Amino acid sequence: MLILVVVLLAVWLIVSIIGFAMEGLLWLGIVGIVLFIGTAVIGGVRRKTLRRPSTR
Repeated sequence: MLILVVVLLAVWLIVSIIGFAMEGLLWLGIVGIVLFIGTAVIGGVRRKTLRRPSTR
């Protein structure tokens, strides 16, 4: 699971850099940033949820 999140973060970062490097692909950079933030938030929430000890 952690490896998948790290790979997705790397892909979104690369997509963002490509989008901002090329003038016509500014939208790609914005989409990449949104997906990067979304993946980071979801990965962080899932990781915290999995680390919680059970109350039983």
